[in-house]
Amino acid sequence: MIYQGKALCYGDNIDTDVIIPARYLNTTDPYELSLHCMEDLDPSFKEKVKEKNILVVGENFGCGSSREHAPLAIKASGVQCIIAKSFARIFYRNAINIGLPILELPSAVEKIKEGDLIKVDFINGIVENLSTGEKFETKPFPQLIQEIINKGGLINFAKERIKGGEL
Repeated sequence: MIYQGKALCYGDNIDTDVIIPARYLNTTDPYELSLHCMEDLDPSFKEKVKEKNILVVGENFGCGSSREHAPLAIKASGVQCIIAKSFARIFYRNAINIGLPILELPSAVEKIKEGDLIKVDFINGIVENLSTGEKFETKPFPQLIQEIINKGGLINFAKERIKGGEL
């Protein structure tokens, strides 16, 4: 699991109502949700994410409600992965459940600037800012979490396990 892209940066305490406003919760269609992702915070988000697709955010990202719509909208919008100072716990788990790779690494967030070219290696726990040459180390995801993300989320992971006779 190695991702490379340009950084799209936002601040602290971005809640699920900002990620996907409640007025759009009448659908679970990922494409439809992606059209409105972050629109109240940054109306140009859906244009920016075409070029900058590694989301770099501050503290408490995804606070608020427990809806899975928020990480689903982010993933469907084209974001490859998220690096944060910290995540709200329920958002963290929901992101893993839908196969959206996320990483808490405050030291990297403090140094990464908008538009920096970033390489994220989840297997070895290394984030590299290719624009500045700085490297940041973190604990890699456990193998089980890597498998869930590689399968596109918990449901796909479970379906494959059931087909294979494993549980």
